[in-house]
Amino acid sequence: MDVEQLCRDHGAGEVVIARDLTEVDGREVATQFDAAIVDLMLGGASTIDFASGLRAAGVPFVFASGYSDADEIKASFPGIRLVGKPYSGEDLVQAVAAACGRASPV
Repeated sequence: MDVEQLCRDHGAGEVVIARDLTEVDGREVATQFDAAIVDLMLGGASTIDFASGLRAAGVPFVFASGYSDADEIKASFPGIRLVGKPYSGEDLVQAVAAACGRASPV
């Protein structure tokens, strides 16, 4: 699934794809992102600290990952949805819409 195209198809103006944490380190997350889809592992590294930064900055986000320990994520990030891989585009869009406080697309 092309997540970038999926985001654009649902109204995203600019989509930033990072394949490694160094591509997003140092950014002012509060001003750079309106919302995020975060894989728990990126380029072989955990994204937990990055996700914590998003949460601290008030940036809505969801996890989209094949990570197997959903209970650990739920405990560390209550209220943040984990969309398990493989997932449908509809599942991901609905999760992001909910994270942003918007009703699910019809």
